Amino acid sequence: MSKKNVLVLCGGQSPEHRVSLRSTMNVLAAMDRNKYQVLLVGVALDGQWNLHDDENFLLNSHDPLTVALANPGEPVALRAKGGKGYLTGLEGKLPPTAVDVAFPVMHGAYGEDGAVQGALKMANIPCVGCGVLASSVCMDKDYTKKVLRDAGVPVAKSVTLFAHERDSIDYQAVAAQLGLPLFIKPVNLGSSVGVSKVTEAKDLKKHVETAFGFDHKVLVEAFVEGREIECAILGNERPRASLPGEILPQKGFYTFEAKYVSAADALLRAPAELDAATVKRVQDIALKTYTTLGCSGLSRVDVFLKKDGEILVNEVNTIPGFTNISMYPKLWEVSGVGYSELIDRLLALAMERFEQEKRLSLGL
Repeated sequence: MSKKNVLVLCGGQSPEHRVSLRSTMNVLAAMDRNKYQVLLVGVALDGQWNLHDDENFLLNSHDPLTVALANPGEPVALRAKGGKGYLTGLEGKLPPTAVDVAFPVMHGAYGEDGAVQGALKMANIPCVGCGVLASSVCMDKDYTKKVLRDAGVPVAKSVTLFAHERDSIDYQAVAAQLGLPLFIKPVNLGSSVGVSKVTEAKDLKKHVETAFGFDHKVLVEAFVEGREIECAILGNERPRASLPGEILPQKGFYTFEAKYVSAADALLRAPAELDAATVKRVQDIALKTYTTLGCSGLSRVDVFLKKDGEILVNEVNTIPGFTNISMYPKLWEVSGVGYSELIDRLLALAMERFEQEKRLSLGL
């Protein structure tokens, strides 16, 4: 059997650029080179796409704070021809090379929000993970909550603030409506970038202004006292839920540093210590969230488990972290799916969904 050409996209124009590089390092290490020929493309912070050597594409690879793309190779672009997608060099060194499937390992804006998914769709290239709409909705925490509330899925109370209305925001009213403490989150970012915990109303404006530096929409969310539980989902029409895991932050909440820099800042318990009935309830609400939002391929659903047993959905990550301390691959490992097999399944699901969509009539 001939090898599949897999286009792996990493980096991107996002504050999560470095997280993507660390995730990509682990994805490449787990990819079976007897099955796949890798075409590694690094997307620079200015948006330039360049071909990279997949065995030597990083500088400072083991430092989450300084890791960077190594010297780039030939600039490349996507092209579609005859119903197939190709990667082609812009300097004539790389001839048009057919791409069987793409794996965008890019977190945050332009990678997880539907932008690159749309580009790959236009180029007739199957894409690992959610499609354009689900990616876009799940990236926007405001719209995620609206869709889930409409479907009867419980979420934490929140208020959405807009940058163009910043001069008229009544911060005292926001604090009175939601109570203290509060969490401030840029709506379209992940990895806890720009997230703050506010314990006093007088500090609310300062932290909202910080979040506006990352996004024009900011979510102010009520604090939920409960355990932080995460569930990994895998599949298309008949998705499967992993055993849930638990995050035990050691510094107030699950910060960027705890996720990617210092494993000592948070304990990851996989699987979580839950009774069978609660495991089933977490899996059921995670699956309902996944299907309600139209997800496919993969996502990680994060929930709060309150002392009274109520479960509230916190966030949905359509391209969760794949670093060595990330929860998504850990949860599948304890659920019986190893890292290499997980990559196989994700690539197969992408090609399966692409073939299904290709069979739809154009109505011409």
